[in-house]
Amino acid sequence: MRLNSFSFPTNCSPSFRRAINDPVSKEPRWCEVIESPIYIVTDVELNGLVPGRHSMLSFGSVAVRPDGHRCGEFEAVLDTLDNATVDPNVMAFWQTQPEAYAAATRNPEAPTAVMGRFVDWVRQMPGDAIFAAHPLALDGPWIDFYMRTFASECLFEGSWRPNRLFKSAPLCLASFAAGRLGWPSWTCDVDQYPADWLGDHEHTHRAIDDARGYAHLLVTLMREISPA
Repeated sequence: MRLNSFSFPTNCSPSFRRAINDPVSKEPRWCEVIESPIYIVTDVELNGLVPGRHSMLSFGSVAVRPDGHRCGEFEAVLDTLDNATVDPNVMAFWQTQPEAYAAATRNPEAPTAVMGRFVDWVRQMPGDAIFAAHPLALDGPWIDFYMRTFASECLFEGSWRPNRLFKSAPLCLASFAAGRLGWPSWTCDVDQYPADWLGDHEHTHRAIDDARGYAHLLVTLMREISPA
């Protein structure tokens, strides 16, 4: 199945056309080779929008290869941060989602324990981990803040640091979808995707449910779309 055909703009440069049409036979000298990439597709649930001022209630991650093979899942509920507040607008949303809010707050654990366990889980992956989220601008800063604060790790570090947790820069799945589909970026929303692109995983606002759907979307975009 091809989700969308690809055609070059009339003003596209020859070098760009060659880069798209020619398979990459070798990595550019400034680019590290990624061995057996595994995408850590993650969704977070929150009680506000500002990391540190507000708290991350829960998050779920699905580890998936580009071919669709899943390498594991991670799910956790966290204690709220000391001296943190809540955003009234976000809490008003949660009042409309009682089951999801219950799942996001049931049996919380200390953030230090959760993030340490998450780091260990990522490190045991049988390949190079790459963080991904939809959109990265929402989920990424929260995971980065919590990893920095409670596990002395972060989402992206330069190649000068050995044994990095994530091998490459994080992937914004919404931006990736826009590029692959040729859609305007603002239309790349979970409500706009056909259910089968999400693996028929309902978007419930339970973190692991949503992460499963986005993981399937990533694989769909990677496997089902090819240039014309």
